[in-house]
Amino acid sequence: MDAIKQVLDLFLHLQDHLHHLTREHGAWVYGILFLIVFAETGLVVTPFLPGDSLLFAVGAIAANADSGLNVFAAGAVLIVAAVLGDTVNYAVGKFAGAMLSRKYPRLIKPEYLAKTHEFFERYGGKTIILARFVPIVRTFAPFVAGSGAMDYRRFMLFNVTGALAWAGLILPAGWFFGALPWVKKNFELVVLGIIFVSVLPMLVEILREWRKRQA
Repeated sequence: MDAIKQVLDLFLHLQDHLHHLTREHGAWVYGILFLIVFAETGLVVTPFLPGDSLLFAVGAIAANADSGLNVFAAGAVLIVAAVLGDTVNYAVGKFAGAMLSRKYPRLIKPEYLAKTHEFFERYGGKTIILARFVPIVRTFAPFVAGSGAMDYRRFMLFNVTGALAWAGLILPAGWFFGALPWVKKNFELVVLGIIFVSVLPMLVEILREWRKRQA
């Protein structure tokens, strides 16, 4: 229960936490950002970490000249973390995907894998790019690509493109909108809105699946 409260607190007060980390640890905050994004994309058991809202918050904080956070340095760190995370996840899927899926179904949930497979069936290799903007799916897409023996060079092309698009869209959004008085005053609501929009496609798919079962 305490862990859930801590995760919720991280989501809802992301800007405050980042401000504190930047003030207390200076350049070390880039390492913390790297670890969060790398863990979200590289470790198939941590799809709950705040990806989109983290990028938006980083952009918003970096817009403040006194924050000590450089948006270009942060962007470079986050892109590298995303690419390396997906690459590790791909390798895990390639060499141990089937075994891990069978042995740890409570950690690597079959329904998440099934949903990711549906993405691949619909969008093919472009799933790696599109999944960047869909929480949970972005964690499982590289894993499924590896276990499905997607060509590594093709995977890396989509991987790098997706990371650049992800950071290139959300970081500037945080930079431009994060400085607005209304956004500053209602930052928690903005973060919740980002989370809701991010998971909306998955919620729609879950609702469709539920309706099919009820029919």
